[in-house]
Amino acid sequence: MTLQLHERTAIVTGAGQGLGRAHALALARHGARVVLNDVDDKAEQVAREITQAGGKAVARAGDVTRAADMEELAELAVSAFGRVDILVNNAGILRDRSFAKMPLEDFQRVLDVHVMGAVNATRAVWSRMREQHYGRIVLTTSSSGLYGNFGQSNYSAAKMALVGLMQTLAMEGASRNVRVNCLAPSALTDMTEGLLAADANELLTPERVSPGVIALVGEDAPTRMILLAGGGSYECAHITMTRGIHIGDVEDAAALLCKRMEEVRDPAGQVIPESGWDQPRHEVAKAGKGVE
Repeated sequence: MTLQLHERTAIVTGAGQGLGRAHALALARHGARVVLNDVDDKAEQVAREITQAGGKAVARAGDVTRAADMEELAELAVSAFGRVDILVNNAGILRDRSFAKMPLEDFQRVLDVHVMGAVNATRAVWSRMREQHYGRIVLTTSSSGLYGNFGQSNYSAAKMALVGLMQTLAMEGASRNVRVNCLAPSALTDMTEGLLAADANELLTPERVSPGVIALVGEDAPTRMILLAGGGSYECAHITMTRGIHIGDVEDAAALLCKRMEEVRDPAGQVIPESGWDQPRHEVAKAGKGVE
């Protein structure tokens, strides 16, 4: 194994068990110095595993929903290892229920942990990474956010929000060599127990996801990528825009649109927009050319 992360310092949130633990161990095996966080003392045990194996690691309990806790985590990384190069936003919770039966408190709590938790942790390292002209940030999204999942409206909303956050942060960090990506893992953990068939246990392990993290935080890491990983397989998801149609200013525009909806949905010639401005540019260009 090459120590491609030698002398790099990585923070992992939610590192006490499951995916976070697997990510932390993988980062350490690749030479990174690891700073582990969780809401309880489980991260300390993982840090001991790393140091007993000859690696370097420290841990601190903290709540990702508290910005001050994440600032303290970043300061710990700098005081212990001199810098912070990598952030893996992994902390998360589930509060599954159909939308009709879901208490608003459960919706809010999931958004707070996943979205604001990632915002708080990222904010704590953002200026440091920009100033040193190096940073690698991973946001944990999910196929539930990308494609939906019954009973997970709160989780789906949170996970898709992280994709939007990634898209913009990758733009804003590009000039300072701060690369930002999303990871969509498939793994059976304590958080997902009972959601997948029992025979998936042996295949969908957290350890089979973590190589995806390593690929997203190295020197030659991509940026603005949504990497799907599970069971030793890896895929890439895209948010695309179809070529669509141009109707123009006609009295029955809504009726015409309804009739031609299949043309609007036709994936032939679809593109991956580089920014949110590509939609209005595309629409203005079509109107100017009279494309039907």
